[in-house]
Amino acid sequence: MKPHQLVLLAASCCSVLLASVAMAMQASPPKEASPIYGVTLPDGYRQWQLIAPAQEGAPLNELRAVLGNRTAIKAYQSGAQPFPDGTVLVKLAWKHEQSPEFESASIPGDATTVQVMVKDAKKYASTGGWGYGRFVRGKPADEAQHKTCFACHEARAKARDYVFTRYAP
Repeated sequence: MKPHQLVLLAASCCSVLLASVAMAMQASPPKEASPIYGVTLPDGYRQWQLIAPAQEGAPLNELRAVLGNRTAIKAYQSGAQPFPDGTVLVKLAWKHEQSPEFESASIPGDATTVQVMVKDAKKYASTGGWGYGRFVRGKPADEAQHKTCFACHEARAKARDYVFTRYAP
């Protein structure tokens, strides 16, 4: 092989290798979706704005924080109901424990779940326009748990577009 052919071959191999590396770096493993609804954990949700904290009593005994994407925050601030498509709410939950420093305070203990609600009136028409996801350690809970989501929201929060959480400005 002539020298200029070797240079062309090497350049071609480098181009293929660089393209393969770039594609591999961009590819991420597929997200696991909730059964029934196909909801996934949203990217960057831990940086979203707080909508409201809550404390759940027995038997769950949890501390909770509900976060919302920009669409959710705008809807809460303007009082828009029903919530617009594109609204995403994320509830973080932890077991609450007694603070070792302050006897009157509870602190987050073990994380229990991350729950997600996604508003898409067409896609989730049969469930009030909302899709649900419940995740434990980043993995979706089973189908039986997801079957309880809409029934609970329908029974208790239908008048508020199936959303329990009220904005805490």
